[in-house]
Amino acid sequence: MSTNPYDELVQRGFIAQATDADALRGMLSEQAVPFYVGFDSTADSLHAGSLVPIMAMMHLQRAGHTPIFLTGGGTTMVGDPSGRTELRQMLSEQEIRANGEGIHAQVDRYFHFGQSSAVAVDNADWLLSLEYVAFLREIGVHFSVNRMLAAEAYKQRLERGLSFIEFNYQLLQAYDYLTLYREYGCTLQMGGDDQWGNILAGVDLVRRVEGATVQAMTFPLLTTASGVKMGKTAAGAVWIDAELLSPYEYYQYWVNCDDLDVVKFLKLFTFLPLDEIERLGQLQGQELRHAKQVLAYEATRITHGEDAARDAKATAQAAFGAGGDLDGMPTTIIAADRLPEGIPLVALMTEAGLTRSRGEARRLVQQGGAYVNDERISDVDYLVGEGNLMPDGILLRAGKKRYHRLTIE
Repeated sequence: MSTNPYDELVQRGFIAQATDADALRGMLSEQAVPFYVGFDSTADSLHAGSLVPIMAMMHLQRAGHTPIFLTGGGTTMVGDPSGRTELRQMLSEQEIRANGEGIHAQVDRYFHFGQSSAVAVDNADWLLSLEYVAFLREIGVHFSVNRMLAAEAYKQRLERGLSFIEFNYQLLQAYDYLTLYREYGCTLQMGGDDQWGNILAGVDLVRRVEGATVQAMTFPLLTTASGVKMGKTAAGAVWIDAELLSPYEYYQYWVNCDDLDVVKFLKLFTFLPLDEIERLGQLQGQELRHAKQVLAYEATRITHGEDAARDAKATAQAAFGAGGDLDGMPTTIIAADRLPEGIPLVALMTEAGLTRSRGEARRLVQQGGAYVNDERISDVDYLVGEGNLMPDGILLRAGKKRYHRLTIE
């Protein structure tokens, strides 16, 4: 017997809050439901934290429902105050449009717009042409300032200062829901739990204007077992764009996750059956490495495709001495004429992006975390030269898990 899509999302840990669980369960079992999630165009790439809503959307799409992926070309012009202590940086309309196009191209890999039921929209198409006074008369009249100020997002900002442009954000996001209800019959909005107040405003607006009951659901705001926000590392964001983060580095992010996160991540970021995840979660000690490899392979396959996942796995095995091909590893080309005199290791670590500065590289060496061809280097003045050259180049390592290959031309 197949599991109701709502129950599947609950069992996998996707749901933080819902307007009416029973109504949602019934709705998702009785008919094809158009649903949407919005992503503001604040950057030209999404990161691993964005995969929570993407994976939830894919689960519902697999169950026969219709995802509407909304890029916020209009709302990004205003800036969402949720979760912020200060006004977001104002981007130009050109930057916002370019960011939206980049995001759309990325998520097309997940939803295959034009080849499936999935729909891509940009709220700039209806928000930027609004007439302000007419909008206030039609939409603003349904909003209580007292209720808006009671919302957590606005309460936090009031202490530091809330601009009037940000105060409009909730009205615009609610209007998105009303527009999608009118145009696509959309009856479910999903988003991060910090968006609960904004999403409920949309539910209420549809009820007031159209007399219709629609639903809402939010996702938990994830942190790793170490307390780091999902999709972030000490080195920066875990981008899903292969140009910003190679499939190998993406694979490494997942395979190096904390032991305590493995089961949670398998549930959220793979489509493996829950009984298989339970079996993998029972592995202990060194065997748990296998569960992490399954997680890394599946997560990389979903985002970058089967070939990239296979190459990343082979590269990781090669780096750890299990054979395979190093071609997928992040690589820097250095000139052969630099080797005879030797190149300071601290300079190469920084040049390769393994450290952010020579000072950081020097500390890494002093702490015993710098390696050349898997040999630990303790001399901060160590020079990498022709004697380090191997058939596959020179392999640098920072700590236990971060590799970078140097090839010579």
